[in-house]
Amino acid sequence: MITAGDFRNGVTFEEDGNVMQIVEFQHVKPGKGAAFVRAKVKNVISGSVVEKTYNPSAKFPTAYIERVDMEYSYNNGDLYYFMNPETYDMVPVNASDLTDNFKFVKENMVCKIMSYKGKVFGVEPPFFVDLEVTETEPGVKGDTATNATKPAIVETGAEIKVPLFINTGDKIRIDTRTCEYMERA
Repeated sequence: MITAGDFRNGVTFEEDGNVMQIVEFQHVKPGKGAAFVRAKVKNVISGSVVEKTYNPSAKFPTAYIERVDMEYSYNNGDLYYFMNPETYDMVPVNASDLTDNFKFVKENMVCKIMSYKGKVFGVEPPFFVDLEVTETEPGVKGDTATNATKPAIVETGAEIKVPLFINTGDKIRIDTRTCEYMERA
């Protein structure tokens, strides 16, 4: 059990059958009246974020979210299969549980599978991936004042903005959290 007075950023707990995670919190002690905790909480399964106030003595059961490294194997329709490298078990994950940045993951990449009580609710790809540019227009010298970009398609089929000096066949590093080009690999 955890009390609202023990809230810290990143703590997960159960509330009304939902798994919540503290994004931000603030202990408020007004001049008049009782103290309270104002918190911004995120429902880790649906992704919605709300701001709530809690009595500091309110108790909640602690929720333990399991994060396991698994290797992406293949997809079959709406199911994406991940293999546990230690037990070789295959775990199917619905396409609806994948985030937008999963478009940068290719086969055999290791991702973090997040589950709560055995139910998978999310996949976290690696923070940085190195991918080859399969298609982009050639950059024209003198085309720019500063920081000009052009669209490029990488080997997973995802489109990303890259600087003009990147050509087809180049390997680039992408930050999957922001979906942006970082550097040449």
